[in-house]
Amino acid sequence: MTTVRLPLFPLNSVLFPGLVLPLNVFEERYRAMMRELLKTSEDEPRRFAVVAIRDGHEVAPSAPGLPDQTALPERGPSAGFGGDPLKAFHGTGCVADAATIRERADGTFEVLATGTRRVRLVSVDASGPFLTAELEELPEAPGDEAGALAEGVLRAFRQYQKRLAGARERSLTTGADLPDDPGVVSYLVAAAMMLDTPTKQRLLQAPDTASRLRDELRLLRTETSIIRSLPSLPASDLTRGPTSLN
Repeated sequence: MTTVRLPLFPLNSVLFPGLVLPLNVFEERYRAMMRELLKTSEDEPRRFAVVAIRDGHEVAPSAPGLPDQTALPERGPSAGFGGDPLKAFHGTGCVADAATIRERADGTFEVLATGTRRVRLVSVDASGPFLTAELEELPEAPGDEAGALAEGVLRAFRQYQKRLAGARERSLTTGADLPDDPGVVSYLVAAAMMLDTPTKQRLLQAPDTASRLRDELRLLRTETSIIRSLPSLPASDLTRGPTSLN
């Protein structure tokens, strides 16, 4: 299978295809990445890969999603990720297409990107000003009964939202706002659920859509049961609208 080399952006979270990713870029290694991406014509996709950092591998204090390089004893594109960055990251990530890269007066960047497709991390190169990675695209098959599973997941997801919202119906996402494509449903629900990074990573790297939906159905039933047993919950931001999809 053919591979592609792209800039690599490690995060403390998981990006799914179709989901919007806002970034506040302030570290020099990632600023260098954005300056390089800006050299690409606006008519061409400005792509980079997002991978989740494995637990325990980020050694610096961090703002949301990014290690603070100024607090690290070492410098360079792999600072904070050890001698072999490949071991610091989960093996499945997502390509992001940057729709907006805006440089501020202080040299930091405001970026808005969208996840496009899953990739497998083959190798990581730390020889330049920022990390790059050799990536192999991961095609996804629907699997058995994906359509029926998606319907079940959407029903369970609505119940999950209802419990999170404290049964306040007006704050719920309506059926008209939810997609009907099984693949899109699987990614939307994976991104929207309140899950830890390892669980989200497991959903990202599911072998096919049906497998992801089955896992989500189990998770939704478990989480809804847990929420139901709690005396009360405040309304969650999740229930105020659907996750943005391209």
